Amino acid sequence: MDLEPTPLKGVVLLKPKIFGDSRGFFLESWNRRVFAELGISEDFVQDNHSRSRQGILRGLHFQTEQPQGKLVRVTSGAVFDVAVDLRSDSPTCGQWVGYTLTEEGGEMLWVPPGFAHGFYVLSESADFLYKCTEYYHPQSELTLAWDDPQVGIDWPILDGQPPLLSEKDQSGLAYTEVPKFRV
Repeated sequence: MDLEPTPLKGVVLLKPKIFGDSRGFFLESWNRRVFAELGISEDFVQDNHSRSRQGILRGLHFQTEQPQGKLVRVTSGAVFDVAVDLRSDSPTCGQWVGYTLTEEGGEMLWVPPGFAHGFYVLSESADFLYKCTEYYHPQSELTLAWDDPQVGIDWPILDGQPPLLSEKDQSGLAYTEVPKFRV
């Protein structure tokens, strides 16, 4: 497993070794010992799987109580995955990183607690899996507006069409309205 640091402290891009031949491929997506050696020793309590079609944007979600760390990956298709730092004591608070995660590349992004997270589907459809360090807490879930000008995410929007959003994501909060974390 190769680890690539990002400009946001704690967020890392992980690239597993993929063993493939004419029959298909094998990759190790989780190994407690290997991840601990890479500095990710959190316990995961919940796994989630979503499927979305092209042009869907999910996020940017976070929980004010029981903030979740997420280890995210794509098992089918491709997405542009984004993490926004909401840690009040971080020098990069309000900054974002984004990476394309693909089925072929097997890339994973570790997003620690204290970040808003979301993704935009680039392929015809995408299956998105993620491990969480805390249980889903709907009473404290909030959404940061995907298009907040202060954060300024450069989404790779296809064909200039606006992304497809859920009602919840359409009413995301401005960055200035979002509570910040002390993690």
